[in-house]
Amino acid sequence: MSAPATGKFFDGAKVALFGGSFDPPHDGHKLVAKAALRALKVDYVWWLVSPQNPLKSHKPKAIDRRVAAVQKLADDRRFIVSDEETRLGTVYTIDTVRALQAAYPQVSFIWLIGADNLVGLHRWKDWQSLMREIPLAVYPRPGAAHRAALSPAARAFDYARLDAAAAAQLPLYQAPAWVMLEGARSALASSELRQKGK
Repeated sequence: MSAPATGKFFDGAKVALFGGSFDPPHDGHKLVAKAALRALKVDYVWWLVSPQNPLKSHKPKAIDRRVAAVQKLADDRRFIVSDEETRLGTVYTIDTVRALQAAYPQVSFIWLIGADNLVGLHRWKDWQSLMREIPLAVYPRPGAAHRAALSPAARAFDYARLDAAAAAQLPLYQAPAWVMLEGARSALASSELRQKGK
C-alpha cells in the first residue's frame, strides 16, 4: 500500500520507521517488518525508500523502481511504502526523524534497523543525538547480533537497553531506549542479490 505524503495517522498511532535503499528489496526485509508488527505491537511499519545511503558509494536503481518493488513485497495492510526522504529532501536519518516527528507530533515513532546497522551506527551523522531522539528496535542478522551487542552505540547506550520481552513497550518509552528483538534470521542481502543479478 502507498500512502500520500499528506496522509495522517490517527492520534496515538505507533509506527516503526524502516529505512533503507531496498536495492533490491527481498524476503529478509519482509521478515524484519513482519517481526516488528508482532514484537513491537506497532500499528504500521513505514518503509522509507531512501534516495541514496550516504555511507555507500553504490548508486541504487531509480527511486520509483525501488518503491514499486517494495510495494509488491509489502503485502500487509499495515505496511506503508513511500519515498518520503526524497519528498522531505533529507539525506541523513537524524534529519528524517526530526522532520517526521515535527510533521506527526501525535505519533509514537520507532526506528527499525538490522543488527548489521547497529554495528556501524557510530559512523552515522549525529548518531548519539539519534539515539536520544527516537527509540530503536534492532533485528538480529546472521553473524551480526553478537558484534552489534559489542558495538560503540550499544556500549554507549547500554543503560537504555530493554529486555527483548519488553519490546511491545518500546513505543511508550522516551528515548534513549532500544531493544534487540528475537526471531528467525535471514542471510539474504541486497548487495549479494545485486552481484548475482550481474
